[in-house]
Amino acid sequence: MRDCHREITRWMESLGTHVRVDAAGNFRGVYPAARQNAPRLLIGSHLDTVPNAGAYDGILGVVLAIALLEALRGRRLPFAIEVVGFSEEEGIRFGTPFIGSRALVGRLDEELLEVQDAQGVSVRKAIEKFGLNPAEIPQAELEKDTLGYLEFHVEQGPVLERLNQPLAVVEAIAGQSRMEFRFLGRANHAGTTPMYLRCDALAGAAEWIGVVERAAQSVSGLVATVGKVEAKPGAANVIAAEARLTLDVRHSSDDIRTRVVDDLVRQALEIAARRGLSVHETTLLSQRAVAMDPFLTAEIERAIVETGCEPHRMVSGAGHDAMILAEKVPAAMIFLRTPGGVSHDPAESVAVEDVEKAIECGLHLLDQLASSPEFQKRINRA
Repeated sequence: MRDCHREITRWMESLGTHVRVDAAGNFRGVYPAARQNAPRLLIGSHLDTVPNAGAYDGILGVVLAIALLEALRGRRLPFAIEVVGFSEEEGIRFGTPFIGSRALVGRLDEELLEVQDAQGVSVRKAIEKFGLNPAEIPQAELEKDTLGYLEFHVEQGPVLERLNQPLAVVEAIAGQSRMEFRFLGRANHAGTTPMYLRCDALAGAAEWIGVVERAAQSVSGLVATVGKVEAKPGAANVIAAEARLTLDVRHSSDDIRTRVVDDLVRQALEIAARRGLSVHETTLLSQRAVAMDPFLTAEIERAIVETGCEPHRMVSGAGHDAMILAEKVPAAMIFLRTPGGVSHDPAESVAVEDVEKAIECGLHLLDQLASSPEFQKRINRA
């Protein structure tokens, strides 16, 4: 990451920007406005990624932000542009996502700083080892004159490719429920226990997994995933006494999502009772859906039309830094087509012509905002 910051610094300093790394490890570079002390618009994404990742998730949004500054060729706008490369968006090391963007909205608190990785290193200690001072984290918070946040990101799915469209505007980021279920039965010999006398935790869990899939298929826009299953004692000739499963449910409507989750809990209890099992559920995460700013969303849609492309609105099923920034400032997102719909994998890719369209869209958007009476009001109020 230090090498990454060094390289991006080299790119940005040649464009006349002032760069720094804040106390949460976020890279920040400010491109000046036409006048001093003008408010700023943030453009960026995250610089971290997942193990065995591709090259574009997150980092493409930072590179595109810098490309937009380069394309301005020294032209100044009525607002400054701050490029942000967030740290720790994925949450891989500490099991907690959005650490960098939480700092900008004042939610990187003492409790989060004490969260530890697999080696027992806390977030606080990791910040210190990187050469930063956790006591300065409040200085990472957004300036009061921040006008909004824009994020370019690969779609990480197949929708735009199916539509044969290079770009889309994100109108909302789906809410998400993550849970763990434990089906408890009774271990016994697999060869000597008749089927009608079994309390097989794994069989009960398997029946419920089918219920989860059918529920997701019956509700428009819903996705539900059992991504991890562990059986104990885990021997080929022993009936499972315990089956532990994860559940991930997402939808743009929090009401629909919570209603489906409640129904899945009910059906898990019914299956367990019928099979002589017990079941216990634990909620790991309940993240509300986040709507993107209507004004910025409409302006992005207009900018996409200016590139000659058909505008398309969609909901993001994945979480993004934009959902955190939206707590404090207007936020919006632009998706780029992901060939094959592949992401979080070395096969992740992006088409050069789609990147060209994204830069063209971004330039139209900046010009629209610079001349917009509505955005000028926001500038004057900041």
